Formats: sequence, C-alpha cells, structure tokens
Amino acid sequence: MTDATSHPSASPGPVVFGEVLFDCFPDRRVLGGAPFNVAWNLAGFEAGPLFVGAVGEDEPGRDVQRLMARWGMDAGGLQTDPDHPTGTVRVSLDSGEPGYEIVADQAYDHVNADQALRAVAGRENSILYHGSLAVREVRARHALSTLKGSMTGGVFMDVNLRDPWWDTDTVHALMAGATWVKLNDDELAALSVDPDAGREARVHGLLARFDLDAVILTRGSEGALVAGADGTWIARPAPPVEGLVDTVGAGDAFSAVTLMGLIHGWDWETILERAARFAARVCTLRGATTEDRAFYMLEGQG
Repeated sequence: MTDATSHPSASPGPVVFGEVLFDCFPDRRVLGGAPFNVAWNLAGFEAGPLFVGAVGEDEPGRDVQRLMARWGMDAGGLQTDPDHPTGTVRVSLDSGEPGYEIVADQAYDHVNADQALRAVAGRENSILYHGSLAVREVRARHALSTLKGSMTGGVFMDVNLRDPWWDTDTVHALMAGATWVKLNDDELAALSVDPDAGREARVHGLLARFDLDAVILTRGSEGALVAGADGTWIARPAPPVEGLVDTVGAGDAFSAVTLMGLIHGWDWETILERAARFAARVCTLRGATTEDRAFYMLEGQG
C-alpha cells in the first residue's frame, strides 16, 4: 500500500473555499453548495474546517449563519455582501439523479480577498479545498488566488463542471495550481488533454501536464480510482446502497472523507474504501447533509 500524501498534517483544520447556497427542490429548500457540503461534513467529523465564502444581507444569509452556529462551524470566513443575494440553485430530480439551474451573480461570486486572507491567519499550513463553480467571476478567482499564495499545505481541487459556468482554459489553469484533483468520468472526458485516449491514458495525461500528486476519479456505481505521480493505481468498486433516496451530495461526501485521509495520512486504499462507504450512506439521505451527529460516527478520524 502507498501513502496518500507526504504533506504536513493540516492544523487546526482545512480551509474550504467556495459557494454556499440553497438548493431549491420542488417541495423544499436545502442548504448546500459543494464546498459548503464538504465543510459541513468535515465539521460533522470534528475536523475543524474553516469555510470561506459569502452570503447576502438577506433572510437566506441569516439562515446560513444560524445553521452554521447550530452545527458548531467556524463562521470566521463567512462574509456578508450587501449588494448580492445569497446563492440559489433550482434542483430537479429525474430517477434520483439531480439536475441544476444555477442562478448568476450571487454573493459567493464576490468574496473579498483581503477579508479571506485575514480569516485564514493561523491556518497557512492547512490544506486548501476549492471547486470550480465559485470562481466563475473575477473577484472570487482573485480571492482564491490570494489564498493559494498564502497557504502551503497543498490544494485539493474538486472539479464541478456546471454549464454554462465553466471553460476549459479556466479549469485547466486551476488544475495547474492544485496538488490533488478529483473529478468524475464525464469531467475527465471534457478536460482530457487527449480526448481520443482511453481512461488510463487520460488520467496519466492530467497527472503529467499539471504536475499533480494524484488524480481521484469517481465513477458512480462503478466505484472510484486513484492515480498517483509515484505510480500508484488503485481502483475500488462502489459499495451497495441500501435504501437509495437520491445521489445529491455523494461526491461532496467522498471529497470530505478524502480530505480526512489526506489530513491523517491514510493510505489510498483506506481513503477509497472509507470515502466510497460514506458517499453510499449519503445516498440514503434526502439531500446532501444531515444534522444527525450519529451519522458521522461511522467514519471517525484516525
């Protein structure tokens, strides 16, 4: 078995940068956003994350603050934007699979770089997690770039391609600044440096071009694999899901446990097994997260 990382442990906890928003289902409204879901899960694992993002000066923004306080999350990185609303996504479900309509020009697009930098003081050696949606606007891209310039614990990039809010050059530039990249089969095909190559060649192409430590590829019901710059290639099947409700947040759950593994130095086999198991459990929830503390006891730290 190979070690997942030789990077120093993140202390006091990872920094999670990106969107916080409400997923608006036909019958309910659920707090979400891929980075926020990751931070929420990490808080459930008592990993001490700092979420860096923004909400509006509106009732949804106050709801975010109340829910974070109730869950015990550090709100020191949450900014309030008086000029833009708290993020919204309209979610539809087709046979359990989510579809998204993402609203433009939201508070999370306007994170202030100076405020973000002050918020991460003392966490410069922590892992920095980010996705790709929250940097669709210049101001948020600048804030992320500023954080990258101040932190040394490695960058975990979680690719989330959401049309029409991405382009290949921007996502490739983000990958070039990452240490580890997680993406799915469709995203691999869209971002491959050699679209005619097979899966293994595509993965190795990303590793080489962007000088990554590892690529983590999630494949839904087919499981997941990791490829490392040291020659690691480990694939694991997906565990069965008993009582499937929907797959919303499964990828975010996988990311949270992968971050736990990077923090604690788990080997990649352990990371894949635990991340896939927790992602399968999240598929039994309505939505991406829960306030049930017992839900997180199965994947404790160590």
